[in-house]
Amino acid sequence: MPVLTVEGVGAFDVPLGKRLVLALGEDAGVDQLHACGGRARCTTCRVEFVAGEPAQQTRAEAAVLASKGLSGVRLSCQILCDHDMTVRAISRLEGSGRADVGGKPEPFIEPPAEY
Repeated sequence: MPVLTVEGVGAFDVPLGKRLVLALGEDAGVDQLHACGGRARCTTCRVEFVAGEPAQQTRAEAAVLASKGLSGVRLSCQILCDHDMTVRAISRLEGSGRADVGGKPEPFIEPPAEY
């Protein structure tokens, strides 16, 4: 099982292949935003990697980050937990002014992952 460490929160064993956005909410108890439901459209699920950043990036993730002019962040909805990683959760419900974190993401990457 990979270990997901969330800075300031703790370290958690997560199922191999689980989407990072789901691991943050379900396993680490982080109020991680995902306004578009984890479909690589809104960037509210962004995180900063402290360690273990995946080398691969989906085309959808690269495109939406570029369109918003964002760098140094990744979309947790487009990443699978397949190794140990440490992240900083920077896009949380608390203080966002939003009513909720967003619709529950599917267990698989959407749109279908292309690298």
